[in-house]
Amino acid sequence: MQTYHPPPHQARYLLVAAALIVLALLVSFIDPHDRLTWLMEVMPVLIALPLLAFTYRRFPLTSLLYFLIFLHALILIVGGTYTYAHVPVGFWVQDVFGLARNPYDKLGHLWQGLVPALVAKEIFVRRHFVTGKKMVAFLAICVAMAISAWYELIEWWAAVIMGQGADEFLGTQGDQWDTQSDMCMAFIGAMIAVLLLAKWHDRQIAAIGSSR
Repeated sequence: MQTYHPPPHQARYLLVAAALIVLALLVSFIDPHDRLTWLMEVMPVLIALPLLAFTYRRFPLTSLLYFLIFLHALILIVGGTYTYAHVPVGFWVQDVFGLARNPYDKLGHLWQGLVPALVAKEIFVRRHFVTGKKMVAFLAICVAMAISAWYELIEWWAAVIMGQGADEFLGTQGDQWDTQSDMCMAFIGAMIAVLLLAKWHDRQIAAIGSSR
C-alpha cells in the first residue's frame, strides 16, 4: 500500500493551527479561574496535540476533521480558563434566551460527540474496518456515545475524590439532569457528524484514497 502524502499547504495550515493552540494554552495558563480545573479541562488538548503530530506522517486526517479538532481545542481551552459555568459568552447567551444556566458546557459536549464520531468514521472507512455506510454511521455514533459516557464517569470519579472541590469541573450549576443533557448534546453532535457532514467528509476521504 502506498503512503499518502498530504499536500504542502495542509502542513502549513496545521503548523499555524498548532501554534495558535499552544499560544492559547499559554495565555490561558497565566491566570485561570482555577488551576486544577484548568488542567483537567485542557487535558484532552495536551494529549491530542502531540498524538496528532506523531501520527501525521503515517495517518494524516482530512482537512475537515483537523479544522473541527482545532475548534474543539479552543472550546476546551476557553472552558478551562473560565470554567464552563463562568464563560462570558455563555452568560450572554443565557441572557439573550432567558436560560436558567450558563449553556457553554453544552457546546463542549456537542463537540465531544461530533469530533469523536468523525474520527471513528474516518478510521473505519480508511482502514476498511467496517463496510456499509449505515453500519459506519451507527458504529461512529456508538464510539462517540461511549466516549461521552466515559467522560461522565470521569466527572463522577472526580467528584468522589475531590469532594466539593470538583464543583467547577463538574459544572452542573444545580441541574439534576446535567449528565443526561450532556450525553444528549454529544448524541446530537454525533448525528450532525454522520448526517449533515457526511458527504463533505466522504469527499475528502475519497480524495485521500485517490491520491495513494
